[in-house]
Amino acid sequence: MNKKKDGSRFDDLIGAVRSRTQEEIPQPTESKPVRKTKSTDPDYTRTTVYLPKQLHRKLKAAAVDEDREMSEIIEELVSQWLKSR
Repeated sequence: MNKKKDGSRFDDLIGAVRSRTQEEIPQPTESKPVRKTKSTDPDYTRTTVYLPKQLHRKLKAAAVDEDREMSEIIEELVSQWLKSR
């Protein structure tokens, strides 16, 4: 005669996980610094700029090469242009 199980075959596993304390769960030793995004920074405003596709690709590749954001490069170039006026 077969004994009928009352629960799922995963009950033991689920019970073991639930019984673990927070101390047993590894905690990250270093937290990453919280980066304020430009979209939430009141000192920034969003604008749309239309660029030819080829120029956009080149700008994107240059930004990746220099590990910078495209908006950072454009900000620098616009500032330089305004100073030269």
